[in-house]
Amino acid sequence: MISLARKLRLADFFSLAFGTMVGVGWLVVMDDWLARGGPLGVVLAFLVGGLVLLPIGVVYGHLVRAMPDAAGEVAYTAAVFHQSVSFATGWIMLLAYYIVCPWEAVAIGRIAGYLFPALNSIELYRVAGKPVYLPHLVIGLALTVLITFLNYRGIRLSASVQNWMTFAVLALTIGFVTAGVSHGSLANMEPLFNGSPLVSVVLVLQVVPYFMTGFESIGKASEEASTEFQPQRFMLAILLAIVIGSLFYAVVTAAVAYVDPWQSLVHERFATAVAFERAIGSRSIVRVIMATALLSLVKIFNGNFVAASRLLFGLGRRGLTDPRLGYVHPLNRTPSVAVLILGAATAALMFAGSSVLVPITEVGSLASLLGWMASCAAFLAMRPSPFGRAAAVTGLVVTALLILLKVLPQVPGHFTVYEWLALTIWIALGLLLRRYPDKKQGPRGRAAPRSIRFF
Repeated sequence: MISLARKLRLADFFSLAFGTMVGVGWLVVMDDWLARGGPLGVVLAFLVGGLVLLPIGVVYGHLVRAMPDAAGEVAYTAAVFHQSVSFATGWIMLLAYYIVCPWEAVAIGRIAGYLFPALNSIELYRVAGKPVYLPHLVIGLALTVLITFLNYRGIRLSASVQNWMTFAVLALTIGFVTAGVSHGSLANMEPLFNGSPLVSVVLVLQVVPYFMTGFESIGKASEEASTEFQPQRFMLAILLAIVIGSLFYAVVTAAVAYVDPWQSLVHERFATAVAFERAIGSRSIVRVIMATALLSLVKIFNGNFVAASRLLFGLGRRGLTDPRLGYVHPLNRTPSVAVLILGAATAALMFAGSSVLVPITEVGSLASLLGWMASCAAFLAMRPSPFGRAAAVTGLVVTALLILLKVLPQVPGHFTVYEWLALTIWIALGLLLRRYPDKKQGPRGRAAPRSIRFF
């Protein structure tokens, strides 16, 4: 059987995790974040979110080391739970990655339209009252084709692009934040919360899982680790991504509120760019921010595409969906069928336009939480060490609380009928595509250990 190419190193895994986590939310929906919680509410939510995700990161670090399988959560849960649980976990986690791809394809059209207003023309139709422009669609489709091509040709090419984009984004962000803070004032950050402190933090915490999803994507590419890669470094890459990702969101939000009165930004498109332009008084800083956003958009699109295609491949290889999805290209050694199907599905959903942005954030958050919870439950059932049990239990409690914040109608910002409808459609699609592998052969995958110990 042809295996996936083994090309990835530590820097590649960090870039994949961070790149899958941090996209253009800090630019495209900064106004929504500030409206939810105010500057300190956003900063605290991302810092708290990063802190409580560390135990989950520890769980994933050990699961990936013990079971380097492209199926990720499917493999972890299959080791201890019924096959139906395994499929359900994988299918819901696939949503968390896949849904980001059309999000970014739509976002690049919006960013291009901001830089070049002439692109906001030739309106084709409207979705939920928002126009869909032909130039936006063309740009988004072109990016989708590019990402699909990169991942079809090989993981090394995709990883190299991911590395350059990730470290360029970090450097450019440090640059524009440093340039802007000398023009700001603490008075601009008043009031620190948009309402009561608790409600402000809770409203932002509801979307934090979506914007922090990505650290666990390392598991989907673990089969493609270089033969010289040391497995214990999976943990290092995961924890680094969580820490740096949460700090990134907190620092950018604080900088935006510091350079310009934040309440004047809650109705601004691309509030981050507007804030720095007002503070510095130059369009040059806007070009830097938009360049950063475009690079970040490409890397998060690519990162989520890698994770989603590998997870789809893993489902097919195990016979839980169409087995043709488990095909490996003999020359490129990539999951080529899964890559092409994902590219086509991304292009299709793109036509919903910008109206999909906020509902996608909400549904993606719940999907991520369910996947993390199932993985923590699987790890706990594998009889880890006492410290391992503590990490798993903490992960279960954290994910359960965050899920309640999303679904309880008593909590502000809970799921609306539109989010439930989107989730229902995804579940129905999963039931339609579900396959049942031959019980005599069992699903194809890697064997799991009977128990896991911390090293």
